[in-house]
Amino acid sequence: MIRFAHPWFFLLLLTIIPVFFWGTRSGGRFKFSNLSILKELNLGVFIHPRQILLILRIFAIIFFILALARPQSGKKFTKITSEGIDIMLLVDTSGSMQAVDFFKDKERVNRLTIVKDVSLQFIKNRPNDRIGVIVFGTDAYTQCPLTLDHGIVSQFLDKLEIGMAGEETAIGSAIGVGTKRMKDLDSKSKIMILVTDGADTARTIPPLQAAEAANTYNIKTYTIGVGTSGKAPFIIDHPLFGKRIQYGETQFDEVTLKEIARITQGKYFAANSTDELESIYNEIDKLEKTKIEANEYTEYNEIFYIFLIIALIVLLIEIILGNTLFRKIP
Repeated sequence: MIRFAHPWFFLLLLTIIPVFFWGTRSGGRFKFSNLSILKELNLGVFIHPRQILLILRIFAIIFFILALARPQSGKKFTKITSEGIDIMLLVDTSGSMQAVDFFKDKERVNRLTIVKDVSLQFIKNRPNDRIGVIVFGTDAYTQCPLTLDHGIVSQFLDKLEIGMAGEETAIGSAIGVGTKRMKDLDSKSKIMILVTDGADTARTIPPLQAAEAANTYNIKTYTIGVGTSGKAPFIIDHPLFGKRIQYGETQFDEVTLKEIARITQGKYFAANSTDELESIYNEIDKLEKTKIEANEYTEYNEIFYIFLIIALIVLLIEIILGNTLFRKIP
């Protein structure tokens, strides 16, 4: 992309017309007392030398005028500014997450595996947001602090294991840790996504009390209950019969999860299948939009010197030819 900073200099191109007529009409005269001298001069190889010099002069003038017009080469840039969201994932790693009531590629997998897979995809869809991970079981702690380095977040998330924070479920503690991490942030939008398959059995911090604290700091909480309530399949390794499916009782406190979402201006979801969990994350992705502004601007660089150099070279050639091969013979 090229522009001219002083395009009005192109009016000087009109000067080429009188230069052209002057050059063609004012032909030189050969002043010799004897025309036989001309026969001794080797002029046959030069066709209209004055016209050649005139053309060179016109080209020099054109390039001088182009240089005066200040040509500038431009390159477009796009500046993107984003107002990201702070998102903390609260992931249940208690023993009940070992239930294999989800399917992946037509094979049974445990609840935590599916939660990790869907969460990883969710992270990929939020490139401009800071994301962190809190794990909870009997205890709750920060596995990965809020960061824009989603590669690190994905690595920590992928390393989550069942039982790493204990066998029980401390929902209130998880919300409390998340609130402590996010309460002093100055971001306009702060959300927590709580994924669990159980009820608050650790009973350290009451979940609703923790939700009230989160709401005080404008931290919205989306709660997701995963798996079926009641009898759920577990894979056990029997010493005689090897790996086999055995059903055990699981339940989650749907009422409390709904109330947590209501208190914090969030929303409650229930996921009984992989497709449902994916749909829930997609819905949250649509609900929480990152503000992105793209401003285009063009950066210009001066290139007039190129035309100036060409003009000087052409003028130099004209001068050299005019004083050597095409010089006037007195």
